[in-house]
Amino acid sequence: MAASSNAEQTQLQDMEEEDAGIEEREMESDEEEEVGMGAENSDDDEDDSSEDEKENEAEIQRLEEQLSINAFDYNCHVDLIKLLKQEGELIRLRKARQKMSELFPLTEEIWLDWLKDEIRLTEEEPNREKVYELFERATKDYICPDIWLEYAQYSIGGMGSPGGIDKVRSIFERAVTAVGLHMTKGQTVWEAYREFENAILSTFVAEPPKLAEYQAYINFELKEGDPARIQITFERALAENCLVPDMWAKYTIYLDRQLKIKDLVLSSHERAVRNCPWTMGLWKSYILALERHGADHQTVSDIFEKALNAGFIQATDYVEIWQADLDYLRRRVDFKSSKELEELRAAFSRSLDYMKQDVEERFGESGDPSCIIMQIWARIEALHCKNMQKARELWDSIMTKGNAKYANMWLEYYNLERSYGDPVHCRKALHRAVQCTSDYPEHVCEVLLTFERVEGSLEDWDIAVQKTETRLNRINEQRAKAAEKEANLARQEEERVEQRRKTKADKKAQKKVQKGNRAGEKRKADQDDYQNEWNEDSETGLLGRNALPVFKPPPPETKNVQQGAAATAQRQSNDKPELRNDDCSVFISNLAYTLEEPESKLRVLFETCGPIKQIRPVFSNKGNFKGYCYIQFESSVSVPGALKLDRQEVEGRPMFVSPCVDKNKNPDFKVFKYNTSMEKHKIFISGLPFSCTKEQLEEICKSYGTIKEVRLVTYRSGKPKGLAYVEFANETQASQAVLKMDGMEVEGNKISVAISNPPRRNMMDKPGSSRPMSDMMPRQVYGSRGRGRTQLSLLPRSLQRQSAPGNKVENGTANERVQAMASESVSAAGEPKPLSNSDFARMLLNK
Repeated sequence: MAASSNAEQTQLQDMEEEDAGIEEREMESDEEEEVGMGAENSDDDEDDSSEDEKENEAEIQRLEEQLSINAFDYNCHVDLIKLLKQEGELIRLRKARQKMSELFPLTEEIWLDWLKDEIRLTEEEPNREKVYELFERATKDYICPDIWLEYAQYSIGGMGSPGGIDKVRSIFERAVTAVGLHMTKGQTVWEAYREFENAILSTFVAEPPKLAEYQAYINFELKEGDPARIQITFERALAENCLVPDMWAKYTIYLDRQLKIKDLVLSSHERAVRNCPWTMGLWKSYILALERHGADHQTVSDIFEKALNAGFIQATDYVEIWQADLDYLRRRVDFKSSKELEELRAAFSRSLDYMKQDVEERFGESGDPSCIIMQIWARIEALHCKNMQKARELWDSIMTKGNAKYANMWLEYYNLERSYGDPVHCRKALHRAVQCTSDYPEHVCEVLLTFERVEGSLEDWDIAVQKTETRLNRINEQRAKAAEKEANLARQEEERVEQRRKTKADKKAQKKVQKGNRAGEKRKADQDDYQNEWNEDSETGLLGRNALPVFKPPPPETKNVQQGAAATAQRQSNDKPELRNDDCSVFISNLAYTLEEPESKLRVLFETCGPIKQIRPVFSNKGNFKGYCYIQFESSVSVPGALKLDRQEVEGRPMFVSPCVDKNKNPDFKVFKYNTSMEKHKIFISGLPFSCTKEQLEEICKSYGTIKEVRLVTYRSGKPKGLAYVEFANETQASQAVLKMDGMEVEGNKISVAISNPPRRNMMDKPGSSRPMSDMMPRQVYGSRGRGRTQLSLLPRSLQRQSAPGNKVENGTANERVQAMASESVSAAGEPKPLSNSDFARMLLNK
């Protein structure tokens, strides 16, 4: 049987070889025929393609029929899907894939082809859930990194929908869990996940990230609640903003309340106080964290000592850090044992000495005016130690420190005696309170009477009533005297203001009269000089010719007088009380003196604020505009809108708009108050380029926090000084801006940035202050190049005055004439009189 079967196989192989040889010969002949008939076959290409389509369709029908007979024919499914994809029958292709997926798990290639086709088909459909469902089915067949990567990348396209970011992040988390450890392709999933997170970060922060953007990102992660993400975000933010105490405080609070991991919590607290040692709140939180995690007593004590040497900026910070340490020591005390109790009492005594010596010496105040530490000590002695004698001694010390005049302090002591003392000491405390309290004596008196109603006898009641009535009568008398004194002071102030107003008006009227007299004398003198100049005989010139006299046209005083009279009449009419209403007016200043028709131009500018009743520009006696005016509206409602036009440019010059206030009634009123204290929420910038605008500076600073105001410092002409003030929402943002911006280059200029700390204003610079006599002396005037090393005089020697009387020329007559002419060239007012050509000629000829 075996031999026969082998023979049959040999015969079959021989027959197959013969058939193959015949087919090869036929194919060679066919190829020769095709070479010869190439042109004819090219005409039949279309027929062949149609025939191929018919053959493919027939093959598809055959495969479908075969699948209807045997649905579990795997190869038949694969062949059918390939033919349908080749023919572009997408609907039939989807059905074929669907049937195959119901019977078999699909391979990675089949799933990826199917998913890509479905994604192209649903690009214009708003519903993406069908594709998501298909991806979910694909991930269940096999663990395929490429399918998970395609799934995550497709989900990124839906980030804009509600909850889109959360969905993408969830898919990436599942992907790295499923295939993140794949040896060859797991890395691609991690890289895609990292790029996605970087893209999310870029939507919250700029490059490089700033404090405000980090805070927004942290708040976002806190809402999400993932501890790992929250921690790494905090660490990134602190790496770039290590000097921001609020960031450290927020991070440590999160660790204390959420993670509660000892090593992580304590190391973070330690880094916080090392980066920001000046912040008391971080040291306080550190001490609490050490106690919370069971640190030994010596470690807590060492940290407290470091906190005392950290150099806090306020006296109250030392009070709070001492309170934190005393609270810690009190919680350690077992009041049945004396060791810890004595340590606690020693700490209280040391804290009081520290406040009195170190803190008061450094800050000029103890930082604890209400003696909170002593109050806590007294309550501990009364409650835990049952030592009312020590508590009373402490309260006596509290009252001797200036607290005896406050009702709330006496009531606090009374409540302590009420709780742990006896009625006798309660009564004594209330009687002392009635005698000493000055802020709310009525309340203390009422408490005393209420106490005697409950505890006292008739005698005690009578004494209490008598004391309270006597005390209240005395208080009422003192209040009446104080009110009368205040009224007298107010009346005297009004009289002084009225006297100053009258004196100022008298001086102003006298000054007008003097100006009028001087103007008349000047006009008369000018007319005489003008006539004398023309009546003067001709004089001999340098070359023997007759020199023409200097012609000076008469000054146009007539026109100026008329304009001055008109301005005076206008000012007098404007100052009438019945026309002025300061509540409805604004004061406009810093206008150009050359501004033509100021009334009409300002009317156009301010009509948008409301109806204008009148505009009063101020002119000099000569009729020249003085650069300021008053605008009165029909209603006071228009004033706020007008004030918003402050510093708007009018013909290239900033216009100042301020409230209209009568300085006679309000002599101390100032629109802008010069701040002399440190403004921790505001920064001062110097070295700015003159071309820097307010918008550009705001764009630079807004990345460091919320900006409330940006103010560029300018001259009165509107030209910039290169200085600016930027006000932030809080002190932290201003400090961050100083750290980041100081030394920054803006348009090639290196700027300096610091916390705003204006110098104290010199009293000699204030209006009305007396100046030294040296400032009143006339200064030597130098040229535009200042005081040079050589002081050469370009005046002819014949015109120079002799510096000393001993230096005389040989010919005394010439010297006397020069001095005489020089003395004549000085007017009666002490001012030099201009010389004519004839004067110069006489001087030179008489040399």
